[in-house]
Amino acid sequence: MDGGDGQQDAAVAAFLAKLFKGRVDALERISHGEWSRAFTFRRDGGEYVVRFSATDEDFLKDRRATGYAAQNLPMPKVVDIGEAFGAFYAISERAPGEFFDTLDAEALMRVLPSLFAALDAARQADLSSTSGFGLWQASGAAPHRTWREALLEDAVDRQSSRIHGWHERLVASPLGTQAFDAAFERLKGLLDVCPEERHLIHSDLLNYNVLVAQDRITAVLDWGSSMYGDFVYDVAWLTFWQPWYPAWRDIDFRSAAERHYAAIGVEVPHFAERLRCYELFIGMDGLAYKAFRSRWAELEETAQHLVALATAGVADRPLR
Repeated sequence: MDGGDGQQDAAVAAFLAKLFKGRVDALERISHGEWSRAFTFRRDGGEYVVRFSATDEDFLKDRRATGYAAQNLPMPKVVDIGEAFGAFYAISERAPGEFFDTLDAEALMRVLPSLFAALDAARQADLSSTSGFGLWQASGAAPHRTWREALLEDAVDRQSSRIHGWHERLVASPLGTQAFDAAFERLKGLLDVCPEERHLIHSDLLNYNVLVAQDRITAVLDWGSSMYGDFVYDVAWLTFWQPWYPAWRDIDFRSAAERHYAAIGVEVPHFAERLRCYELFIGMDGLAYKAFRSRWAELEETAQHLVALATAGVADRPLR
């Protein structure tokens, strides 16, 4: 979509009116989103979200992911996917709630049981019709034969990647690759304790992708980064990025997860080692993305935290 915000809003309103053969109301832009532009709107008493992107892959993954929706893992229904403005659009039902990212510590602690229940539902999802490990495609297939292979892939700047070119930019950055390389060496030393098990991983629980209301998860959004692999990965997403949420500084996600799994009778051998391995992977992936986007201040912050994790014992939980 070309033009300023006002022109884009008008173009979207006209597109929706033509699509639905009638007026839509309360069109409002959503500011969050790295790979798509999104708007909320009303039609015939229902509330919806329309997203626009240069690729339809994430939209198709969202539609496939709704097949894993459950009472404890709610997802908005994808109503339509198609082409618009020389690219693609997807329309979904709008879920109620506020973003998980905005919760203070007390509210977050009240929501944690619901969040762990959502992760349990993802862990129990039936993946029998899918294959492979790592980042899966809308077809349900992921490219790697093993979880270990998928984790080692993080060091490779594939031409097929959406962020291809990140390594060259990281090399040329003021920080270079020292933090990345140190983390990768430590990660390789932890791979042997990571199980070769396939579970549904969301892989992006922050970044305004989880909605909450009345102390419960009301929607888990945006499955574009979803992978098949070890379910502990989603816990590591919280523990790695926690320092960027000052209100959560005193929350012990790791201990809360350990208590939860003990309470429901799920054994998680080498939990601390697996968690650290995935924290390193997530940090490396963060460096790659921030280098690709030329976000140098964020790159430096992420590198500092990553180095602290790479040099600490697995029982240590360094904060920025």
